[in-house]
Amino acid sequence: MTDAELVGLLRDTESDRVERKASLSDREKIREAICAFANDLPNHGKPGVIFVGVRDNGDCANLTITDELLRTLADMRGDGNILPFPTMTVEKRTLDGCEMAVVIVYPSDDPPVRCRGRVWVRIGPRRAIATAEEERRLSEKRLSKAVTFDIRPAPGARLEDLDLEMFRRVYLPAAVGEETVAQNVRRVEDQLAALRLAIPGSDGHPTNLGVLVVGKSPRQHLPGAYVQFVRYDGTNVTEPIKDEKELDGPIPELVACLEEIFKAHISVSLNVNTGPVAVEKPDYPIVALRQIAMNAILHRTYEGTNAPVRIHWFADRVEILSPGGPYGQVTRETFGRPGVTDYRNPHLAEAMKHLNFVQRFGIGIELARRELRKNGNPELEFQVEDTYVLAVLRRAQ
Repeated sequence: MTDAELVGLLRDTESDRVERKASLSDREKIREAICAFANDLPNHGKPGVIFVGVRDNGDCANLTITDELLRTLADMRGDGNILPFPTMTVEKRTLDGCEMAVVIVYPSDDPPVRCRGRVWVRIGPRRAIATAEEERRLSEKRLSKAVTFDIRPAPGARLEDLDLEMFRRVYLPAAVGEETVAQNVRRVEDQLAALRLAIPGSDGHPTNLGVLVVGKSPRQHLPGAYVQFVRYDGTNVTEPIKDEKELDGPIPELVACLEEIFKAHISVSLNVNTGPVAVEKPDYPIVALRQIAMNAILHRTYEGTNAPVRIHWFADRVEILSPGGPYGQVTRETFGRPGVTDYRNPHLAEAMKHLNFVQRFGIGIELARRELRKNGNPELEFQVEDTYVLAVLRRAQ
């Protein structure tokens, strides 16, 4: 890093990429800071910096930077207390006229990183021990750099667990085009593998993607792979239930069932204030419901949970809950912001695009917002937590 970059960080007392230490008196805190920067929970993708010889307020501590001090810092990388080994550099620098040791810690490709068995993360200006959910998010970061969940082998699944007729009739022509299908003389096992629905060289062992897209019974292998729909006769869950369904099956069937349910439950009124011809006005635009439901199915976590996507339809609102919090570069703060998107299940996203359930990547929320405004509904609301995302669509008046 250049001196200018380091001075900028040194002066920024609010940055969560900076730790300042006046001396080496508390070496354990420095190890914890190295661990936290290596984990990069905020997903900056940039190094964190520890300035040794600087007070918390940024003033110079006038610490003598000796070769022994630099060796002590460098030895923290390989002394076995921080695992896996962090990638870091230790240098003597003079910044703003102050001599100091600068430890630059790069985000790990293999999180979570532990210091003496504990996972440390940076939360704003302070360090903390990671929660179980934060550890899961760090593990997902590691897996995202390797093989994503959707193209890993589906546990216990075999070729006969896939609906090969649906694959040939629905998915194959959608994914590769009619001409290519007509010329394709490969075995079905090879065709499945080419589209990531099966593991290459396994004679058709399905991936999680294969089970979700063309599986005969996805829930048999991924217990949370279904949608729970409940219609309440009131505004809270204590009211009588008017309708209740569990929707499962491969993605094409699941989406078709959702479409039928939305059409059945949308109420349409006549707006006579629009001129000589009355205009029909639904209480919810079906496009908005469809987009948020597709987002929930696509972006949810299928791993480590038996929870379904939940759609609760009340008298005044529809709530759609997706298991799994923000992923990758998407955070609580950036969720729903145009242009900020990431994919926990990137190959499922590709499959849903092939099936025309997703028109363009990254615009579902904006499209839902636009349709709600056009229809006169209140603004779309989100509650974003570490373990779920809840979307609230309020009824048009």
